[in-house]
Amino acid sequence: MIPFLDLKSINEQYSDELKAAASRVIDSGWYIMGEELKAFEQEFAEYCGTKYAIGVANGLDALILVLRAWKELGKLKEGDEVIVPANTYIASILAITENRLKPLLVEPDEHTYNLCPEKVKAAITPNTKAILPVHLYGLISPMPELMQIAEQHNLLVLEDCAQAHGAEINGKKAGNWGHASGFSFYPGKNLGALGDAGAITTNNIELANTIRALRNYGSHKKYENLYQGVNSRLDEIQAAFLRVKLKYLFKETEQRQVVANRYMNEISNPLIQLPKYGGIGEHVFHLFVIKVEHREKLQCHLRENGINTLVHYPVPPHKQAAYSGWNNLELVLTEKIHETVLSIPMSPVLSNEEIDKVIAVINEFS
Repeated sequence: MIPFLDLKSINEQYSDELKAAASRVIDSGWYIMGEELKAFEQEFAEYCGTKYAIGVANGLDALILVLRAWKELGKLKEGDEVIVPANTYIASILAITENRLKPLLVEPDEHTYNLCPEKVKAAITPNTKAILPVHLYGLISPMPELMQIAEQHNLLVLEDCAQAHGAEINGKKAGNWGHASGFSFYPGKNLGALGDAGAITTNNIELANTIRALRNYGSHKKYENLYQGVNSRLDEIQAAFLRVKLKYLFKETEQRQVVANRYMNEISNPLIQLPKYGGIGEHVFHLFVIKVEHREKLQCHLRENGINTLVHYPVPPHKQAAYSGWNNLELVLTEKIHETVLSIPMSPVLSNEEIDKVIAVINEFS
C-alpha cells in the first residue's frame, strides 16, 4: 500500500541527528524556555526573513495569540470583523471566535482556493479590522494585492502559514508579508516536529514582546504578570528537533516539487482537475489536491489499487455543529470544493515507482 504520508520514513532520514538532539536536551537539565528554543527562534526568523519568531505550543495557539495581542495593544476589540476564506480548516475560524471577534467568511478564488482580492474588497465593512489569508495546501496567497488592500483600508493582516513553510512570491517568504503570521509544526507539516509545536513571526517588536508575555502566563518577568496570559510554550525538545529538520526543509521542498511536477505533467485524465498556481516557489505542496466530480468512486479505485488518499476537508466550517448558527449560509463554491477535492500521496520520500503507480491508476480511472 502506498501511504498518503510516510512520516516514519521521513524522520528516519535524520534519526541519528534527532536522537543526538534529544540527548543534548536531556543532558542539559533545562527543558522549558532554554537555549534550544532561543536558537530555533533565531534560525526560523532568519529562514522566513523576519526580525522575530516566537515559539508556541501549536499552530492554533499561534493564531489565537496574535489576535489576542492585538486586542491587548488596542488594535482590535471584541466584535471587530476578520476576513477569512470560507473553505479553510476550522482552526483559522476558531482563532477568530476564541478572541470574540467576528469571522467574515469569504468565498475563495475558484482556481487557487485562496483568498481572491476582489472578493476581499467587496466584503469589507466599516467594522472590518483584519484579514486572515490562509496559504491553503502550500500555495501562498496573492499577498502583494492583499497587502495593498490592507494598507488602503488600514487593516491588520495575519497570515495562516500552517501549510506553507517556505512558499514565496518574488523571493519573499510566507510569514514575512503580513503584520504577523502563525505557523504549525504538527508532525505532518512540511516542517514537522515530533509532537505539537507552533510559532509566530513578525517584524514588530511591540507585538513580539506582548506575545512572549502572553504565551508565558502573561509574564515578562517571573511572578510579575502584565496580562491574563496562557501557558503556550514551545518546549526545548521539540525546538531541538525542529532545528535539525529546518536544515533539510529546502531539500524536502524541492523533492515535493519534483513529485508535483510529475503529477502536473503526467496526469492526463480529463476527469481530473489539477492544481493551479503561478511561478516557481509559490507552491511548496504540503498537499497535492485534485478535484473530481465522483470523488468517492476515485478514492475507492485508488484504494483498491493500493493507494491511500485523504480528503482535506470533507465538511466546511460553516456546516460544522460548532458553528450551528451558520449552517444555513449558502457558500456555493466553498461547498463544491469540499465535496470534490481529494488529496493524493505527496511527500519527499515517494519513490519513482510509487509516483508511476499513482499516475497510472489515476489515468485509468473512468
